[in-house]
Amino acid sequence: MYGTQGPGHSPRLADVAELVRLPAALSVPGDILAGAVAGDGRPRLRTAGTIASSVALYWAGMALNDYADAAVDAVERPQRPIPSGRVPRRTALATACALTAAGLGLAALSGGRRALGVALPLAGLVWAYDLRLKDTPAGPAAMAGARTLNVLAGTQPGHRTAALPTALLVGAHTYTVTALSRHEVVGAPRTVPAATLAGSAATALAAGALPRLRPGNRAARVGAAAGASVYLASYGTAQLRAAREPSAGNVRRAVGTGIMSLMPLQAALTAGGGAPALAGLLAAAHPVARRLARKVSPT
Repeated sequence: MYGTQGPGHSPRLADVAELVRLPAALSVPGDILAGAVAGDGRPRLRTAGTIASSVALYWAGMALNDYADAAVDAVERPQRPIPSGRVPRRTALATACALTAAGLGLAALSGGRRALGVALPLAGLVWAYDLRLKDTPAGPAAMAGARTLNVLAGTQPGHRTAALPTALLVGAHTYTVTALSRHEVVGAPRTVPAATLAGSAATALAAGALPRLRPGNRAARVGAAAGASVYLASYGTAQLRAAREPSAGNVRRAVGTGIMSLMPLQAALTAGGGAPALAGLLAAAHPVARRLARKVSPT
């Protein structure tokens, strides 16, 4: 049985960290920063609050995912916090509710009604995905939509149209990761990682070319190309391995790599938006996130 602890049981912080996939949240701030730069050229004071809001909603989604999947995980992934008995299922739901409320509250504090106009549908998509859409054909599109909204959350109202190409590229990447994640347990047909690899290559090319569609300098073009190259080298290599041998292990590793490889993609998009120094910080965080992911799985 999963979640069989007595009423006095309190999960350890390490178990809660595993429940919410703590290190994977390092992939969230880059969405907001890329959106801020693409929209009006620079982050603002409210950007910090938007990042905190988005991290809370991301962690909420992870906790809700394990709450919804508890019965399946008891068979397929018994090592996860709920089926292993380290975190009660009701605690996962309470955590998801509390983090969702915190995320929406932070959005309201940082940007008022206009920020809630993005945060509410974002939270709605997260809950709809975990509770209803995950195993349907609409699942990857729903998760891609959530990441697209996350990028737009970082953009000032009135500038979101300018940030749409950046947001859509992040959404395209997320679609490939979500499509792969549906095959983490039993492996995939070769066509799945092959198709997601093609999608990632197209995303990398578009991210590298984006500065040419906007006013920009040489540093922006070089930064975008470098970030896109690192993104494709990292995520593309993992997908190529999965395409050659689409076992569950290779697919799972490709998914984990895809989650963390979002960071060099965000760096490419941030550099292409005209903030190469900020992009450098995102790029520098990528190896740190990868090391942390070896301790707490992002999937």
